[in-house]
Amino acid sequence: MADYPIKELDNRTPLEVARTPNMDFIAKHGRLGRIKTIPKNMAPASDVANISILGYDPAKYYTGRGPLEAANLGVELEDEDVAFRCNLVTAGVDTLVDYSAGHISSKEAAILIKFIEQNLGSARIKFYPGVSYRHLMLIKNSREERLQDLECKPPHDISGQSISKNLPRGEGADILIKLMQDSRKILEGHEINLVRIDLKENPANMIWLWGQGRKLSMPKFQEKYGLTGSVISAVDLIKGLGKILGLEVIKVAGATGYYDTDYEAKAKAALKSLEKKDFVFLHVEAPDEAGHNGDLREKITAIERFDQLVVGQILKAVKRRKNLRILVLPDHATPISVRTHTADIVPFGIFGNGVMGRGFLNYSEKEAEKSDLYFERGFELMDYFIRIAEE
Repeated sequence: MADYPIKELDNRTPLEVARTPNMDFIAKHGRLGRIKTIPKNMAPASDVANISILGYDPAKYYTGRGPLEAANLGVELEDEDVAFRCNLVTAGVDTLVDYSAGHISSKEAAILIKFIEQNLGSARIKFYPGVSYRHLMLIKNSREERLQDLECKPPHDISGQSISKNLPRGEGADILIKLMQDSRKILEGHEINLVRIDLKENPANMIWLWGQGRKLSMPKFQEKYGLTGSVISAVDLIKGLGKILGLEVIKVAGATGYYDTDYEAKAKAALKSLEKKDFVFLHVEAPDEAGHNGDLREKITAIERFDQLVVGQILKAVKRRKNLRILVLPDHATPISVRTHTADIVPFGIFGNGVMGRGFLNYSEKEAEKSDLYFERGFELMDYFIRIAEE
């Protein structure tokens, strides 16, 4: 949700312009503050940010995005395996046209990933289908190669840029480059892509490998905080993180990870889970996708839908049930102007049991700057949220 001031909005941010009465209520009647979710010298990635928000130090535990997605797909990693995020992308002659292949459907994507596995997979290299354009590749027994140290650029960071200038770099990069180039040879003529081209849709004519990492080990959430919990998200890395932490991953029909996600169904699932669990982590991807797409209108719309259909519904329960508390925040900023993640400080709001209001005007980046509540080490916010008590 977080962004920079935009000229077309009279130098206001999407959060300042969007109608967000529920988040504004939290800012006025609860605690408003700021948090640095991305530690110094770490990339502003979603996995890093969400590990931090859930109360774990990314500098200590993070190995890469791939292992989180592997966990969600039930793919077991050995100590010497390296897991990679595998995007289906749209490639031009030497331009990365679209990091999501037109947000290809999961059904189409599964067929293409299976086709890639049949043609490029081996006893050592395996491909696994995920959701939409987001998939997984596993390279086994990579002890002698330092694949985890490769420089692999996220495709959403290089949309519209040269492919050849942004290919993986480092020892062992030739393995990935060959797979990516070979994928193009076999995908361009696939029936699914021919149909997509006829329909004026972006074809999924190449894979892009990135986000690599080795097996991840973290303390369970219940061991750390003494609370049972669940996760609601359409994004594999969030669900995988939840599984690693021992949280129940709740599948919600209509959760797509895009603009058309069913916000209301997610909120209802969260409230139902709270009847049995102590804690729910609810993640919505739509504002981030709008930022990546440079789509200002959709970002404002996504923020408003999130406020109305998610925050609004949960806030009603928090007001009604005196033992609940709500924390709302972006995991990171994805500004419209740069169309990628940044490590900027983001605002958060807390309301509910044990929280006294501070009377801030609204929930926004600018208003949060007035607060003296700030977490330089972002992973400390979760402990504060869980154990908050008024003096």
